[in-house]
Amino acid sequence: MIGSTRVVSVFVYTAPTDMRKSFNTLGAIVEEKMDRNILSGDMFVFVSKNRTRAKVLFWDGTGLCLYAKRLERNHFKAPWKQQNNGVAKWTMSELMLFLEGSEFAGRISLSPEPFILQKNEKNSNKRSDSRTKINYI
Repeated sequence: MIGSTRVVSVFVYTAPTDMRKSFNTLGAIVEEKMDRNILSGDMFVFVSKNRTRAKVLFWDGTGLCLYAKRLERNHFKAPWKQQNNGVAKWTMSELMLFLEGSEFAGRISLSPEPFILQKNEKNSNKRSDSRTKINYI
């Protein structure tokens, strides 16, 4: 099952892919052509030339998972129409829209940047109690 955590990045291979490829060959594309680590936990999306099939490859911590989908009607969005040197980065929201066959995936960012808390190192040493000041970015 594909989770919906915001920590996971989604990388889309922006060239048509032969859907006969499986774990090893798609993993080689991730490592060699996309220049990414297959064991990072990120999701990697591949789309067939006729855009009726797509695969998502990801490492779940125990092994590689391969999610495959075939649309019975319509087509997936063509990621190769984006000129991003072979790789586009999407959010999980965009991936979910894409897998539903939506044409809106990848057009504009649909999710805000992740909210990150950081400790203020210089002020936390001055306090005598255990409270920590947090800067909101």
